[in-house]
Order: sequence, then structure tokens, then C-alpha cells
Amino acid sequence: MIFYFSGTGNSKWVAKQLAEKQGEKLMSIPDALRNQTTEFFLQQKEKIGFVFPVYSWGPPSIVLKFIQKLVLHHFNANYLFFVCSCGDDVGLTKELVCEALLNRGWRCNAGFSVAMPNNYVLFPGFDVDTKLVEQRKLLAAIPAMEDINRIIGEERLEFHCHEGSMAFIKTRIINPLFVRYGISPKKFRATDACVACGRCQRVCPVNNIVLLEQKPTWGDQCTSCLACYHICPQQAVQYGNNTKGKGQYFHEK
Repeated sequence: MIFYFSGTGNSKWVAKQLAEKQGEKLMSIPDALRNQTTEFFLQQKEKIGFVFPVYSWGPPSIVLKFIQKLVLHHFNANYLFFVCSCGDDVGLTKELVCEALLNRGWRCNAGFSVAMPNNYVLFPGFDVDTKLVEQRKLLAAIPAMEDINRIIGEERLEFHCHEGSMAFIKTRIINPLFVRYGISPKKFRATDACVACGRCQRVCPVNNIVLLEQKPTWGDQCTSCLACYHICPQQAVQYGNNTKGKGQYFHEK
């Protein structure tokens, strides 16, 4: 079973590569939480994987919440791993995930990071990658996933996560501040360019957007995945003035 969370499609692509190669089923974490489907009966030798993007050098809160609620019956030395997609480095994401799993009595056997195109644009100075960098990352991700699938297929005990510099500060100090203060739907708005196509509503992984009077309105369940911003064909979805003039990226394969 591959449990995944994805906003702009990077992690969904990773999850699909894993599920196809490992012969495991895919399960959307937001769907499982929304439907209260958090109890699973494992088959013998069934692998358990978690796939998610890195948010401010840590796993998204929704992923940690899911791990807390997850119930795995017949868990007996099943191979358990995670793969996280990231724009650059992941800080101490490995430690946070392993801690969360260990709190449930599960040992994480392997973990990996895969560099994918940047999509975080809400803070000053943050923008998407250039098209050249975007394409380079997407091409490099293909052999990277082949290597990861080979290691997982052999059930090797390995971790290959690009921590980057100042990992402790990024994950233990900046990440908690981001989780507390940096995730909010309050500044999202639709400009007059909005044509009420509804793509933002359909793409939101947590069903946090509804169309009212032909304009999207955001609820309070935002995960700051930015799928709504990046999917908009008119660039009508904006976050205050923070996203003005910035690029878009969405992995739709």
C-alpha cells in the first residue's frame, strides 16, 4: 500500500512510479482522512510506503496527522519506507517521519528524497524554477526513481535524503514557525480574471474550495499546497500581493 499526499502533482507522480513497479495499491491520504478510512488489513509481505512533498523542511501536517490515525492490522516485519519530493533539500524530514512512525511502534526501513520542480511562491524571494531547471529536474527524477524502486524492491535498509545545510535550524526552528504561522487561506483571492472554470475547486486535495457567485472561496482546511494557484489557467488565483508576477508549475502526468 502506498499512502500519498500531493498538491501540484510531484508526489503523485512519484507515488505512481512506486505503485506500478512495486505492485502496490495507491491510497490518497486526504481521501482516507475525509472518508475516515484509516484502518487497513495487511497482506503478508505487503510493503507500506508514504509519499509526500516537503514543506519548509518537514513533512506536511496532514501526513503526520494521518500517521497518528493510521491502524495497520497484521503488521509483522512489513517493509516500510517513505519517499519525499523536494525542490532542493529536506532538512531533518527523515528524523520527523521516523519519529512519527516509531511513536506508532513501526520501524522505518528506508527513506529517500527526490528533487522535483519548485512550486512554493508565497514568501518574498520564492518563485518557481526556470523552465530549464524544471526540465532538468524532471529528467533527472526518472533514473532517480528507478534507483529507488530497485532498492525498495530488494527491501534494502537504506536512507538517501538530501538534508542540505543548517538542517537543525531549518527543521527544528523554522518548520514549527511555518506550521503555526505560515499555513493560512486568508490571503487567497480570485481576481477579475477568474472565469469560474472550477479547476481550483476540483484540484484541491482537501476539498477546501467552493464556488460562490462564480468565484472561488477558501475554507479553513488549507494545507498550503498551492494547487489552486498553480492550476489556474488565468492566473486569477493570488495570495495577497505575494504571488503577483510569479510563475506557475503543475505536474499533470
